[in-house]
Amino acid sequence: MPKLSFLLFIFVSSFTPGPNNIMSMMLANRYGLKRTLPFCFGVGTGFFVVMIGCIYFNLVLQSFVPKIESFMVIVGSAYMIYLAVKIIIGKTDDDENSNTKRIGFITGTLLQFINPKGILYGITVISTFIIPYHTSKISLLLFSIFIAFIGFISTFSWSLFGSVFNRFLSQYRVQFNILMALLLIYCSVSIIFEQR
Repeated sequence: MPKLSFLLFIFVSSFTPGPNNIMSMMLANRYGLKRTLPFCFGVGTGFFVVMIGCIYFNLVLQSFVPKIESFMVIVGSAYMIYLAVKIIIGKTDDDENSNTKRIGFITGTLLQFINPKGILYGITVISTFIIPYHTSKISLLLFSIFIAFIGFISTFSWSLFGSVFNRFLSQYRVQFNILMALLLIYCSVSIIFEQR
């Protein structure tokens, strides 16, 4: 396995802006790092399940990807736009408790199953770097854990950024929310155009 290419691919893909990273930064900025941790753990858990699915169903998925890719792109892109709208018209800080209950572990986990960037990333990394070189169940499980851990670290890093710059960003909350929403919309649009 080309280890350097593998590591570069997973780090670049994990740390670039996407729904997980943008949502975690926005949530940490709004509610603090501690209250965003459940979302980060949910992202890691959901991503682990997606990686396991990508590994064990890789051959089956390869034959069905052309059929389901358009559907996944539409659903995932629509969800990203929905998140962008929620960020722009987000509720005030008085509603913090109700928002953090809804945007937590479950939300972070479920986001992975409609996140086309994550699913296509999983299919790509598994089919390109792992399956051709490793086939034992333990090595496949360890790679899934490693990739999910990198996903958690990237999400946590973006949360940390949002939390550290809370004072600065709170002065520019409206502009920050608009920027984060635009980044989500950009992710959505870029995924649609990449498919064409």
